[in-house]
Amino acid sequence: MPDKSYIDIKVIDGGWQMDAGQQPNECSDLYSIAQDIKHAIMEAGFARLLIGQRSPALRADVLVQIEQKAESDVRIIPGTATARESEPGEIILTANAYDYDDPIAIEVTE
Repeated sequence: MPDKSYIDIKVIDGGWQMDAGQQPNECSDLYSIAQDIKHAIMEAGFARLLIGQRSPALRADVLVQIEQKAESDVRIIPGTATARESEPGEIILTANAYDYDDPIAIEVTE
């Protein structure tokens, strides 16, 4: 099994996911990168900007800001991030990371 490049504590619904011995579970590689990006987007407040915003142009601007935030992570290949609204209040971000064949898919809700 290859070495893991990135290791983090797995966060589910804002809290650490614990195992049977009440120790935090780990996540690695693509999951860890996706988790870091999701938290950066949430901390930047982009999802909150969409609440109550009806202007398609302003909503599109926020989606571009989300893509730029994702691509500011040095592990993400520039130009590969795409953010879209699957339904109102639900954003799907996909991006490609260096050294990984599979894309990252992140769901962010308002």
